[in-house]
Amino acid sequence: MESLSWAQRLAVGLLPLVFAITVHEVAHGWVAKRLGDRTAEMLGRLTLNPFRHIDPMGTVLVPFVLWMVSDFIFGWAKPVPVTWENLKHPKRDMALVAAAGPAANLLMAVGWALVMKLGLLLATPFPWLGVPLVYMGDAGITINLVLMLLNLIPIPPLDGGRVLMGILPGPLSWQLGRIEPFGFFILLALLVTGILGRLLTPPLLALRRILYTLAGL
Repeated sequence: MESLSWAQRLAVGLLPLVFAITVHEVAHGWVAKRLGDRTAEMLGRLTLNPFRHIDPMGTVLVPFVLWMVSDFIFGWAKPVPVTWENLKHPKRDMALVAAAGPAANLLMAVGWALVMKLGLLLATPFPWLGVPLVYMGDAGITINLVLMLLNLIPIPPLDGGRVLMGILPGPLSWQLGRIEPFGFFILLALLVTGILGRLLTPPLLALRRILYTLAGL
């Protein structure tokens, strides 16, 4: 994306980013419903309407500022509410609900790889359509992989932290949960110090190569 201007990066990144965050949240609510909790559905959060999920600061401003200056995105949407008491097996099911978000991002990354492949096929006969699809597909792959890897960091309230809390024995799970009020600040410190970038870059590049290979890119 280095050859694109700020406005072009914004244009090709807008749709992938909105879908990445929206579908991530819907996936949490959908799995929760399947496991017995209909809270998200009753509050109208099982919808792909992004306005039901967007947090102006976390979904729009912060991610796009970072997207314009780096490949790493830090952002958030309005959390989908889950009433853990309604779940059939609360401890296990909360881990499954948490894992649904990153899993959705992985599936979307695969989908955007196919969009990029389609764009390459159309680039010669229809460059006005094919070239934007190539750039949008590439943006979609990167955005979704970054959000997936970021959310898998085992620090609550990130999804990885909640998955780990569901796996650990009770006392250890409780101890990990005590970190949650400080999780945002820990993540911010990792971002500012550059540690986050060093942690995420190797798996990001590896996953991009795998997707490019599987899609024949």
